[in-house]
Amino acid sequence: MRPDDIVDRFFEWSTLEDFATSPAPGLRIGLLYGRRRTGKSFLLRRLAAATGGLYHMALEEEPLPALQRFAGRVAASLRVPAGTLRFADWEQALRTATGVASPAGPGDAPTDLSGGFGLVVIDELPYLLDGRAGSAIPSVLQMLVDDSRERPGPPRRVIVCGSALAVMTQLLSGTKALRGRAELDVLLRPFDYRTAAEFYQAPDAETAFRLHAVFGGSPGYRDLLPFTPRSPADVDRLLAATVLNPAHALFNEAGYLLREDPRVTDRALYHSVLAAIAAGQRTPTAVGGVVGRDARSLTHPLEVLTSAGFVVREDDVLLQRRPRLRLADPIVTFHQLITQPRLATFEDRRTAEGWADARPTFESGVLGPHFEHLTREWVRRFAGPGTLGGPVGEVGSTVVNDPAGRAQHEVDVVALAPGQRRHGNRPTVRVLGEAKASGTPRGLSDLERLQRIRSLLTSRGVDAATAKLLLFGRSGFSPDLVTAASRRDDVELIDLDRLYAST
Repeated sequence: MRPDDIVDRFFEWSTLEDFATSPAPGLRIGLLYGRRRTGKSFLLRRLAAATGGLYHMALEEEPLPALQRFAGRVAASLRVPAGTLRFADWEQALRTATGVASPAGPGDAPTDLSGGFGLVVIDELPYLLDGRAGSAIPSVLQMLVDDSRERPGPPRRVIVCGSALAVMTQLLSGTKALRGRAELDVLLRPFDYRTAAEFYQAPDAETAFRLHAVFGGSPGYRDLLPFTPRSPADVDRLLAATVLNPAHALFNEAGYLLREDPRVTDRALYHSVLAAIAAGQRTPTAVGGVVGRDARSLTHPLEVLTSAGFVVREDDVLLQRRPRLRLADPIVTFHQLITQPRLATFEDRRTAEGWADARPTFESGVLGPHFEHLTREWVRRFAGPGTLGGPVGEVGSTVVNDPAGRAQHEVDVVALAPGQRRHGNRPTVRVLGEAKASGTPRGLSDLERLQRIRSLLTSRGVDAATAKLLLFGRSGFSPDLVTAASRRDDVELIDLDRLYAST
């Protein structure tokens, strides 16, 4: 049943298809959610078409028009004249659409429509939850599931979908109505960086890397781009035409994304927190120092940003220390570091001037951290056991103190052996890696530093003596480093081409 125009999403499509076509009797509920432009609606429209189900996209509108528009969609799907159906409330609407009869009988639902659809999809459910009447939808679905369990009928499936992560993830929490009633809970993530490169038809690794550093893996952005870049120079032209162009929708994309969460009321505060994290402040205390607030007062804003998918908390793999903060969306990072500080320049259409000023920040603040992030993803998802010295488990980063050298070493990539837990006692480290996206090739001093870190960890009881040493360089490697690595089994050199095409 998988349509030919779906790129990747094999696991997600298989999961949705199995749920929609399961022969299990009665009504089952599923959730699909993810950030905007990840392709949720694209998948669900095709799933509904493949199964003969009902697909309904909710809009921001008043409760009565929203209910009647749903009635119109049901009528259109059943090929009955417009205006034939009128629903008094969402209970009647959903009973009719699913064919789940009330305990007293079919009620007011027309008898010729009471069979319902095998699959009902309600897309952008959070829009309906904002209305007084629509807020009852989760409770109605709870009631229908309970009625269906008492008197199982033919298989009926309902999938609710939304882009507001904070709203969707709360549907199954605590004492919420759908807690214990939903069977499917799928978070649709953006494409990984290799799939994104194929999706954008990037001709080389550098072009693919620059695209991903700005637009990430959200497939929906491609439809908003005026052309497909064929070189790194084309990427610069593309940025000037889109995220640096005040007439383009992507110029304010970060603000649009933030407004999707109803809990974000003080936008100035939230933008300031995002800007601080984008600029390299990785702890609540450091963020508070930039924002002008103490760390405790930022607890709620950071929880909101984390649950909404804007901020990721990353634990140190080896040390029990406060998680470090990172922005999840590349386009938000770009906006906070590049566009926002030079807003007046770009709004005055002085794009070349603004971009020339921003380019050093783009290289160090956007491309540098993004390269480090992709190296961890490569180790986690694409590198082979031969490269890593065997299979790996947890992958992350760490900080190693060097009292003798009066230094603190940040290790970009740390991979533990399978089954090893973070912060465990004498963990087995399978990989230690360093990544640099600068324009300078990596040299022997980088290898010596990594060897020093391995020795420090081993002296502290960490099982790291046989850990593979991985050096990642966007600009390649010096001849003496290449020669040294070729003579050793414990060293691997990974450039950008290998990051995108090899194991």
